[in-house]
Amino acid sequence: MWGIQRSRYADCNGSEASEEAEIVVNIGGVKQVLYGEVLNRYPDTRLAELLDSQSSEEISSLCDDYDPETGEYYFDRDPEAFKCIIELYYYGEIHMKKGICPICFMKEMEFWKIGSDFLDECCKSHLKEVEDELAEIAERVRTILVDREGDPSAGGWQRFQISVWRLMEKPESSLPAHVIAIVSFIFILISSVVMCVGTIPELQVPDSEGNLTEHPTLEVIETVCICWFTVEYLLRLISSPNQIKFFFSFMNIIDFMAIMPFFVVLILTSIGAGVMELANVQQAVQALRIMRIARIFKLARHSSGLQTLTSALKSSLKELGLLLMYMGVGVFLFSALGYTMEQNHPDTLFTSIPQSFWWAVITMTTVGYGDVYPKTTLGRCNAAISFLCGVIAIALPIHPIINNFVLFYNKQQVLDTAAKHEIELMALRTGELEAPPGEHKHICGAAGWDESTRTCHSDTHIPVLKDAKLQKSQKNNNKKLKLAKIASMKLKY
Repeated sequence: MWGIQRSRYADCNGSEASEEAEIVVNIGGVKQVLYGEVLNRYPDTRLAELLDSQSSEEISSLCDDYDPETGEYYFDRDPEAFKCIIELYYYGEIHMKKGICPICFMKEMEFWKIGSDFLDECCKSHLKEVEDELAEIAERVRTILVDREGDPSAGGWQRFQISVWRLMEKPESSLPAHVIAIVSFIFILISSVVMCVGTIPELQVPDSEGNLTEHPTLEVIETVCICWFTVEYLLRLISSPNQIKFFFSFMNIIDFMAIMPFFVVLILTSIGAGVMELANVQQAVQALRIMRIARIFKLARHSSGLQTLTSALKSSLKELGLLLMYMGVGVFLFSALGYTMEQNHPDTLFTSIPQSFWWAVITMTTVGYGDVYPKTTLGRCNAAISFLCGVIAIALPIHPIINNFVLFYNKQQVLDTAAKHEIELMALRTGELEAPPGEHKHICGAAGWDESTRTCHSDTHIPVLKDAKLQKSQKNNNKKLKLAKIASMKLKY
């Protein structure tokens, strides 16, 4: 047992009256002397109430144990967290130390009857981040549970919608859904390859007017792919919980743009010739065929890496704006200098400042096609400086963008793993894993997930097993539960 430790702030309250009104607290084995004058600065806190308590009932309601011989109050609390709590009485605010779980620290503050308003601003922002992460984990757990159990109050049509939605949108929900996701991915690749191969002149065939068109075999493959995309889109639209939100979603707009040109071209080629001139119809068809490029973005639906990249770029808009600003200023500056230095040369390639923008862009981005280049000494010096400035301008914002991508990707991995650990914990609590034969299995529903405690309110009682084999199985269950708890806490905090 450590010796009694007087507060390191005792000198600031050096009056004899404050030394007479003192209490000795034992916080998880760490003793400390606190003075009444300091504690009475916040009379609504637990320590101030303990100072004024007289009866044994009041004392027992405020602390875990009390030794009347030594006058020592014992609290079974975290001593490291208490070091931060005691800062309130001297500084008027609380600052969490590194390594302390913010959620656990908030419970400590609630125990000592201290409001969250006394937290420092930096700690509040950190607490908000952790709460957001826990809320996201809770939402993912709730989604997983709903996917497993469904809504028992839903009707026949709603259950059909939910089943189709899982089949088309949740590849991890079942084996058929996983197969459909793989098939959809293959169709996207085939359609993209067909679109590229169809532009090879050797594989094209002339039509009745001598114009080269896509090979009929490629058109058949294209038609089959479009039919798959159309059926897939319609099923997802019908089974969507919110059709309006579904229709205006960015990825669903991409899906619509990927299939729409095919049907528009079909209409134009069948009835457009009687309304429009043939040349205009062909131009419209070519323009719509270009829109088939949009179907390559459908890969983002099946690739978590592309989704993470998109989210990271969204969070790096400020850095991307700085990059564009640097490049814009550099292009304008060096193109004007290049035109000024090169305009008097008889064979100059810099005919105007706007025409020099192209040279500045390919020079600052280190591309250098060689179609425009300076011919004077000053122009070449200007090109060398623009090259170096371009490298610096591009390199400066790149690191924050990469860092945002790594942070976002790691966060998504941690949240996914934490959600899976929560599901494992809930399954272990309810006897889902390694349950005895014939025993009823139960997985707590989404309604059992409470956001304030982030725990499952299912029955956690483990009945006594008389069979030695079942006792061994239960011991393994408890061991898995402890390991899963430790892993989940590490992933969260």
